[in-house]
Amino acid sequence: MNIDQKDRQLLEALQSNSRTTNAELAKQVGLSPSSTLERVKKLEASGIIDRYITLLNPRKAGYTCFTFVEVKLARHGETPVEDFFKSIANMSEVLECHHITGEADFLLKVATKDIPAYEELILHQLSALPNVQNMKTSVILSTFKQETQLVV
Repeated sequence: MNIDQKDRQLLEALQSNSRTTNAELAKQVGLSPSSTLERVKKLEASGIIDRYITLLNPRKAGYTCFTFVEVKLARHGETPVEDFFKSIANMSEVLECHHITGEADFLLKVATKDIPAYEELILHQLSALPNVQNMKTSVILSTFKQETQLVV
């Protein structure tokens, strides 16, 4: 799908506030409400707009422990990688999972209520997965930048 300037404006506005009404969007980008709605529906149908979400303040929601976990598998190949993905898909603490290059095979971003909850996750879930050879944890002390918006 070709994205023009009006589509870019719509995407910027929606990334900033996905609860913006169609009428407000139309005013912001200088289109009629019907034209705006049609464009948004096309952006959704094309998959450029993946979903609409609400971002929570993690600390206010009771999460105080954030980590990056590097995971190295003992075996590689399609099956071990898929098995790992399937295993962590059900772990609500794992916010992100990235298949990476370098010494580790995966980089996980993990959120837990506290250190004991993180210890429980590491000891009884992550390290118990078949084929996990090694894990290295980095605790996030503070975050200076965390964006969700993409420039289109």
